[in-house]
Amino acid sequence: MTVSTPAAAPAAETAGSGGKGLRTGTLGLLASVVIGIASTAPAYSLAAALGYVSQDVGVKAPLIMILAFIPILFISYAYKALNSRIPDCGTNFTWAARAFGPRTGWMSGWAAIIAQVIVLANLAQIAGIYTFKLFNADGLANSMWWVALAGSIWLVLMTWIAYRGIEISARLQVVLLSLELIVLLVFAIVALGKVFTGHGSATHEDISLSWFNPFSGLAVKDLSAGVLVAIFAYWGWDTAVSTNEETKDSAITPGRSAVISTLLLVVTYVLVTLAAQSFAGTGTDGIGLTNPDNIDDPLSNIGYAVFGTTWGKALILAVLSSSAASAQTTILPAARSTLAMAVNKALPDRFGEVHRRFQTPAFSTWAVGLVSVAFYIALSTINSGKLLTDVIAALGFLIAFYYGLTGLSSVWFFRTHLSRSFRDLMLKGVLPGLGGVILFAAFFDTAYNLYTEESATKILGINGAFFMGIGSLVLGIILMVVWNVMRPAYFRKEILPGSDVELAEDPFEPVV
Repeated sequence: MTVSTPAAAPAAETAGSGGKGLRTGTLGLLASVVIGIASTAPAYSLAAALGYVSQDVGVKAPLIMILAFIPILFISYAYKALNSRIPDCGTNFTWAARAFGPRTGWMSGWAAIIAQVIVLANLAQIAGIYTFKLFNADGLANSMWWVALAGSIWLVLMTWIAYRGIEISARLQVVLLSLELIVLLVFAIVALGKVFTGHGSATHEDISLSWFNPFSGLAVKDLSAGVLVAIFAYWGWDTAVSTNEETKDSAITPGRSAVISTLLLVVTYVLVTLAAQSFAGTGTDGIGLTNPDNIDDPLSNIGYAVFGTTWGKALILAVLSSSAASAQTTILPAARSTLAMAVNKALPDRFGEVHRRFQTPAFSTWAVGLVSVAFYIALSTINSGKLLTDVIAALGFLIAFYYGLTGLSSVWFFRTHLSRSFRDLMLKGVLPGLGGVILFAAFFDTAYNLYTEESATKILGINGAFFMGIGSLVLGIILMVVWNVMRPAYFRKEILPGSDVELAEDPFEPVV
């Protein structure tokens, strides 16, 4: 058997890029960065997460945005390093399989896909609500079925755009992201200006350096919960790497854009969080960030207070464009993950079909979109006031799981290279490994706390967030066992002819 190492035959590792039939060399660095940032949906993520982060950590929310960024940055280095060796659109699935074997790879791929399906349902809900809010149709915005209809239409539309081609997707993202970031920047400047000039809201709080002190006012339990929620806000930048086979210089550009995306995100998040917290305060009254009536989305009410009724619509439009853009860019990596898994016999062959004209994973794209619509409608029928809380917490579990695995995969894959230079040691080993350890620590600590604490929502008597997060992983194990019985070829380390992972006689042999 041929033994493969990161040093051996680099041309063989990169030559196969695009072998799945995707349109190669389409995206440049700017387009890749735009897709990475748009996938995180900055306006939507802040609207959805800000109240819950403040609920967990109070005035430490700006600090949490920085602390959550640290493991995310470390994991982005893992993506950059692994992509430089294996620029495969399966990303974490392919890399975990190469490092630890096919079962670990399957679970890593499953965690990413199910997280994307769950968040698409939530994005559809936000898009539906904000569509009606934009036109002052508050009655329809509060109607479960009208919101479900509008959200489902948005999902189908975004699925169609993703199906039509990566170029159309990239052009749309430039427009939507530009609108979103401009509104967020103006909001932060105006809000901070009003606070500094004594025109903040009645519940405003003066900015203090203590907000950034990690050594006081933070319990470990609250820190873990807050970091997981904030990680949800950062999640999505890895779409820039999932489209690596369609990017120019696929071994370098995607990884570089991933790191750039995370750096731009932390600046945006800390600035907007600081502005919103200082202007509105963290209290439960009025437009305070933890007011139970507004905690699902404190940003829209703060926007009206900052801009006034007319310009307050700008923030509504930003969140709407953010959720729509993120829905479309979330479909991209989910479809490419299922494509890669099918090519490697880890899923049914139909998921490996690529449209001849559009050069997109046709079946996978529509499967992800329509399954997300079905899941969203199912969730809508059992909707409760705490559904959004459970969804965000559950996503935190799944994100921490597969991001953490990716960090550890980098350490193991490059383990024989770490002594070559200090740069290799840090960027391929220490930082990715530390990021993985931090994420798994937050994963287990929060899982224990949720399981042992009372919850406002329960499924089969179990904490709703715990059930959705851990339950998704358990379901993945069950499906993996079933697939092993039905199609054991993947688990025997075989691979489909023409796969782009032509690294050795045995493509999933751990690197030694």
